[in-house]
Amino acid sequence: MSDRMMIGHLYPGKIHPTAFHNERKSAQAQSNPSHGKFQEILNENLLKISNHAAKRLEQRGIELKADQLTQIQNAVDKAAAKGSKESLILLENMALIVNIPNRTVVTAMDGTAMKDNVFTQIDSAVIIS
Repeated sequence: MSDRMMIGHLYPGKIHPTAFHNERKSAQAQSNPSHGKFQEILNENLLKISNHAAKRLEQRGIELKADQLTQIQNAVDKAAAKGSKESLILLENMALIVNIPNRTVVTAMDGTAMKDNVFTQIDSAVIIS
């Protein structure tokens, strides 16, 4: 897929995920103007990880594998089709809060952090089995 999808290695705190993406995007757009439009369309379909979510994934030792990312992207697509704005996505032993219009994971928790927790400010939930 793309470098942005390699969450198992998480941006090691030295580079903000969006900063890395923006540098690459501007360099690619300058080298090939028609490529910029393609890249823009591609970016609209990729799952992004916020800095906060990246920290939570790292703190909680959660590594997202490629197949899990695909499942999460499919869940985001389903939530978007229903008009969701903020969705709780439950996958195996983790919960993700995702801003659907921006396709951005806002925060993440493992099974331990989910216990006795109340999820607020969501308008949908997608359960991936």
